[in-house]
Amino acid sequence: MIPFLDLKAQYADIKPELDAAIHRVLDSGMFVLGPEVAAFETDFAAYCGGTHCVAVNSGTSALHLALLAAGIGPGDEVIAPAMTFVATVAPILYAGATPVLVDVDPKTWNIEPDAVEAAVTERTRAIIPVHLHGLPADMDPILATARRHGLTVIEDAAQAHGADYKGARVGSIGDIGCFSFYPGKNLGAYGEGGALVTNDPEIAETARVLRDWGQTAKHDHALRGFNYRMDGFQGAVLGVKLRHLDAWTEARRARAATYDARIAGFGLGTPAAPPDSRHVYHVYAIRVPDRDQVQAALQAHGVQTAIHYPLPVHLQDAYRALGRGAGTFPVAEQLGREFLSLPIYPELTESDVDACCAALAQALGAAGPVRAREAGR
Repeated sequence: MIPFLDLKAQYADIKPELDAAIHRVLDSGMFVLGPEVAAFETDFAAYCGGTHCVAVNSGTSALHLALLAAGIGPGDEVIAPAMTFVATVAPILYAGATPVLVDVDPKTWNIEPDAVEAAVTERTRAIIPVHLHGLPADMDPILATARRHGLTVIEDAAQAHGADYKGARVGSIGDIGCFSFYPGKNLGAYGEGGALVTNDPEIAETARVLRDWGQTAKHDHALRGFNYRMDGFQGAVLGVKLRHLDAWTEARRARAATYDARIAGFGLGTPAAPPDSRHVYHVYAIRVPDRDQVQAALQAHGVQTAIHYPLPVHLQDAYRALGRGAGTFPVAEQLGREFLSLPIYPELTESDVDACCAALAQALGAAGPVRAREAGR
């Protein structure tokens, strides 16, 4: 069986470094925040091209604090794509604001800039573009809309560590960038974790205060804050892994290029990248008619797959009030019916990719084209 993800293989590759980092935390007794977290914040801010990084306990918390630090609350509207994980939208509700969902582009699968412009009202305060699957959203027209209307841009870069858009790292393009370090992410902790990155010192300071019960000093609670602190172990693990992230990204991109070449004749949909952008392939997703049958056939052939995401936000029971039922956002809904994510991670071998593509060919009834292409390479 080729697993969809293999975290044990990554650990085995860097075990001595990770074990040493974890023992540093044990020896220090600094289990919440502390020097390992602070060092990671400095390094990750620099990696993203930002000035400040505030490490927290999840990507969801990062988005929540970003909204609050930007002054967004009840009566405000925040625009976000319908095709995303619900954690993009839930923090808008946590802040007391109103999510305004829009459809996504059928070519890039990311938020549709024209739909963003059309959704702006006098109550709109922010836009949250999502860099879905690791592919940067088309930020220039989104930023232009934000400038015209005086809006804050909060990038949901939870799946896009190290992705580039026109020479800039995602997370540093808008006003605030938010990241998740869930274990399966390109840069993953050994537990939950997240961070926000910004060049605005006031936003960073507000987020730091809010993550630690609103304290500006011990027992001095200036704001009504939260327990959103990152623990020391996660800071240590992330500090080690960050040093390997670029190499892992290139391995992902190489495997994605192999997938692209092998399935080029299958008639399947893959995302079109915006100009001068760099996809980091947190997910290698394709569009497959009869997706569920193909997924079952791949499982039978020893290939694990996943779906990111089968239902857009407005069709989830908890968020149906954000749409008008089926048909509200037709592109997102179609993508939800067709998305299929194939295995991709740095330790995946080229022969594994070949096996996945051969199994996909059989599942699609396309073994002949695969054999012809293999014979000619």
